[in-house]
Amino acid sequence: MQSTKKITKAMELIAASQIVRSLTRVTANRPYREGMARIVVEAAKGDPTAAAKLLGEPDERHAVAVLAIVADRGLSGPYNSSILRATERLVAELSAEGIAVQLFTIGKKAPSYFRFRHVPVVRSFIGMSERPAWSDAREAAAAVSAPFLAGEVDQVLLVSTRYRSAGSQVVDVRQLLPLPEPGSHVADGAASDAESGGYTEFEPDVESLLASLAPRAVESEIFTALLEGAASFFTAQQRAMAAASDNADELIRTLTRVMNRARQDAITTEIMEIVGGAEALRQSKGA
Repeated sequence: MQSTKKITKAMELIAASQIVRSLTRVTANRPYREGMARIVVEAAKGDPTAAAKLLGEPDERHAVAVLAIVADRGLSGPYNSSILRATERLVAELSAEGIAVQLFTIGKKAPSYFRFRHVPVVRSFIGMSERPAWSDAREAAAAVSAPFLAGEVDQVLLVSTRYRSAGSQVVDVRQLLPLPEPGSHVADGAASDAESGGYTEFEPDVESLLASLAPRAVESEIFTALLEGAASFFTAQQRAMAAASDNADELIRTLTRVMNRARQDAITTEIMEIVGGAEALRQSKGA
């Protein structure tokens, strides 16, 4: 038990150090994500008719692609299970509506989960959940964007964990494609520009520009989700390992008391046997 406690304590410290690194990358990625959102706003207000083809909610949904992001490792409390259950519920709801689902996953824990439940996975990605690179996001974005651009699916949804604070990480389902309409998540300056009317000229036309921007915007969203997922995973792992270390301490104390009590009982029994034997010997000599 002492060796187990050492392992959990070491994993807790490692997870704590990785949280800081992950949050630093989330902060560094934020300007690019906001810049991409502003470009989409500019393009959308430049030609709303053309933008409508790649922006907003689909009128009808016959097929949907779903991308779920979990971790490659466990020992992180409910982090993986909460995302997997949310994805399973989403797939079940879409299937109940008669919508065909193409499921994509990131993380080693997902394929086996859905295989056991007989849910087919079109493609799974492994080895990019803890230290994601932009190339990882690009690879995943290309996989989920291809069926949308080919007209095979009407919508692409993402299931992942949003990192709000050290004490709050929530499972979120959001739309990747078509691109969400510019709203409150866009910077205030871009939103005010959208209200006042466009002033940017585009070359080529807006429709072609948005068709080129869509994969880049999806890459940005997936990369952000990977970074927030990594931060959420290490936060969950730190809490889980801290709880495991506390439980190990409690179990060590309990077992130590039990062992001391058993040893004391054994010593007391031996003393009583010695005293009883000596008294019997004394009485036999006296007789």
